[in-house]
Amino acid sequence: KRSILELMDIKFRKEEVKQVKKIMTVVFVVLFVASVFGVANAADYVGAKKCKMCHMKQFKAWEATTMAGSFENLKAGVKVEEKKKAGLDGAKDYTHDKGCLKCHTTGYGKPTGFTSIEETPDLAGVQCEGCHGPGGTYKDIMKANKDYKLAEVKGAGLILPSEDEKGCMVCHGGDSPFTDKVDPKYKFNFKDRLIKTHEHTPLKS
Repeated sequence: KRSILELMDIKFRKEEVKQVKKIMTVVFVVLFVASVFGVANAADYVGAKKCKMCHMKQFKAWEATTMAGSFENLKAGVKVEEKKKAGLDGAKDYTHDKGCLKCHTTGYGKPTGFTSIEETPDLAGVQCEGCHGPGGTYKDIMKANKDYKLAEVKGAGLILPSEDEKGCMVCHGGDSPFTDKVDPKYKFNFKDRLIKTHEHTPLKS
C-alpha cells in the first residue's frame, strides 16, 4: 500500500500537469491571435487613393511617373519595340505573368497586396506603398496625430526610400529584362530617382 505522502505527491503532480497544460493552451491561443492580427495589421495595403487624401502634391507628382503607369506596360501592344529589344513578345499580354507582376504592381505576393487586375485594381502600378511599405498602420498614426514622430511611423512600418536603396534594386536590378545593357536609358540612378519620383515633404524629427 502507498503511504499518504506518496498519494499526496501523485495528486500534486497531476495538478501540476493540469496547470502546465492550461498555461500552454493560453500561450498557444495568445500566440495564434497575435500572429493572425499582427500580420494582418502590419501588412494592410490601402492604395494610393487613400494616400492622396493627405498627400495630394506627392500624389500628383507620382501620377506623372512611369511607376504609376507601369501596369499598363504589361498589356499587349504597349511598348512593343521596347519589349522586342528586351527579348519579350510585344503582342503578348503580361498582365497575369507572375514574373512581371511583382515589379509592376503594389504588394504582389504579400498579404492584402495586389492579386489580379480583376480583384485588386486599386493596387495596379507601383504606388506609394511599393516604396514606403504597406500603410495600414502608419496611416492611422499620421491621421490621428499631425504631430507624429518620424520614429513612431517608421516603427509602424513606414519605409523611407532614401534609406532603402536595396529595396529599389529588387526591381531595378536583378532579373529585370530592362537593363542598361538593353538600352542606356534603363540605367538606374538611385539619387536621381529619389528627386524625380514626387515632391517631398520635409521629414519630421
